[in-house]
Amino acid sequence: MFNILVVDDYTHIRRLYEYTLEKNGYVPFTAANGKEALKLMESTHIDLIVLDVMMPEMDGYDFLKTIRDSGSEIPVLIITAKDSAEDLRKAFMLGTDDFMVKPVDEIEMLLRIKALLRRAKIGEEQRLTVGGTELLYDSFTVKRNGEEITLPKKEFQILFKLLSFPNKTFTRAALMEEFWSMDSESEARTVDVHINRLRDRLCGCDDFEIVTVRGLGYKAVRRDEREEKDC
Repeated sequence: MFNILVVDDYTHIRRLYEYTLEKNGYVPFTAANGKEALKLMESTHIDLIVLDVMMPEMDGYDFLKTIRDSGSEIPVLIITAKDSAEDLRKAFMLGTDDFMVKPVDEIEMLLRIKALLRRAKIGEEQRLTVGGTELLYDSFTVKRNGEEITLPKKEFQILFKLLSFPNKTFTRAALMEEFWSMDSESEARTVDVHINRLRDRLCGCDDFEIVTVRGLGYKAVRRDEREEKDC
């Protein structure tokens, strides 16, 4: 059960999001502005924040800056009526993880919340073991056969992502969206380059395989799962 904090000055929006979140298995909390949200967070563990921008007393930007300045990495999804390029840029510069413009589709909102929570969970775990291979997130290091390999950041993040969800196919677009900034001019083929480099660096590793799913993207298959299928 994840605790989701909704920060919005409109009562009907808070109630709508609260109902939607509760119906889908989350535990919702609400606040009418940034000050109320900060006070609530002093006594309540929050896993993710759904945040409006235009609010009295303390708006969404000030609230976001406050929590990021304090060192908090809690996932934040901004949902606002402000839709200019400058608003979008400012939100991401201050540290939001995602941005939606009102009115929002509830299903899309839930999908984005799920993705942010999954991403946060991967980051918090910091360590992943697959057979005799160990991935250490804090140093972008892969340990196997008594050796350590330090990977470039994006290569490591892609590998960690694929191995965290074995047999799940990730499209090139999804990987681009997660690991390259919105301002990046990189193309989807950049993902192919990083995957090929990973395969070269980890050549000979029998604990897993990065498989190309033709026309879609990539997935990781663990050795023990390959063996089960062969039996």
